[in-house]
Amino acid sequence: MLSLLLLVILAALIFEFINGFHDTANSIATVVATKVLTPTQAVILAATTNLIGAFSGTAVAKTISSGLVDTGMVNITSEILICALTGAIIWNLITWALGLPSSSSHALIGGLCGAALAAGDNNLDVLIWSKTAAVWTENKGLLWKVVIPMVSSPVAGFSLGILIMGVLMAVISGMNSLGGFFARISRPKAINAIFGKAQLLSAGYMGFAHGSNDAQKTMGIIALAIFSANSAGTLDNLPVWADFLRPDGGEKDIDSWVIVTCALIMALGTAVGGWRIIKTLGHKMVKLHPINGFAAETSSATILLTAAHFGMPVSTTHSISTAIMGVGFAKNPHALKLPVIERIIWAWILTIPAAGGVSWTLVKLWSFLH
Repeated sequence: MLSLLLLVILAALIFEFINGFHDTANSIATVVATKVLTPTQAVILAATTNLIGAFSGTAVAKTISSGLVDTGMVNITSEILICALTGAIIWNLITWALGLPSSSSHALIGGLCGAALAAGDNNLDVLIWSKTAAVWTENKGLLWKVVIPMVSSPVAGFSLGILIMGVLMAVISGMNSLGGFFARISRPKAINAIFGKAQLLSAGYMGFAHGSNDAQKTMGIIALAIFSANSAGTLDNLPVWADFLRPDGGEKDIDSWVIVTCALIMALGTAVGGWRIIKTLGHKMVKLHPINGFAAETSSATILLTAAHFGMPVSTTHSISTAIMGVGFAKNPHALKLPVIERIIWAWILTIPAAGGVSWTLVKLWSFLH
């Protein structure tokens, strides 16, 4: 039914909006914590760069729409997608209320997989675990696109944070040892001023990377919904006003209006902001200065853009959180606040099964009632 398809699109855009304010902290927490920008200025920067980043590609969207669930084995109806999105939204709101920087990406993946399993009578074969190709970068499935990046991206974020911060500290130490002009510009006040300006670039880079990866996930859900509706004949006799829903290509193609709409909605959500999570990321894990913020944002954004290039829907939350941890570790291993980090890690571990469990339950409840 057309009404159900429209409801899926609405639910997907609500998720995108929540993703925007839930993950705003990921791209602007450090620049706010270091007092380089006010919260309002940071939100404007993040919203603008998120919007630009969302137009940078569709590799991640194609992974979500066709790389995780075998649509040949299970019919992904509008009802199933609504349940998948609802599970992700519920978990996002719970973690937002608690101030936990959990992953919207993994909530969506968990919701989609949980709903697909319920619809497929718990047959694990409905999930694409691993499909290899001649070129390893074209491999798809949960193993290549979710599990491996879920482990490797936090490790890479932590390691790159340590590396970049270590290099910057070594350069500053070397300049100080030269004396004269170099010693003057390596003093803390001068370093804060220099990296305060540099952090404007790194925060913009982070916002762009966030948009390039996160905005595409909802695009993939909408593309999957349209493809499924088209296969079921729902789009055969569309009214004139709904003709925009007719897909331009196949399952792997993302229509232009989907890209534009998701980009704008995510930017709008980003403009609302998520100050609870900003407080956790920006202040509770480790005390940050502009040089630390620059190192963390540069590390995280690099990982996100690399992942987006290969169609990996990685967690912005994981990459920036672990980059901040790495920067803090390089600065002072004892500066990290382990109880806060432990809460964050538990949120990571629980996200996919929690969102998946909610979605699975919703699909079963829907089936029981109908």
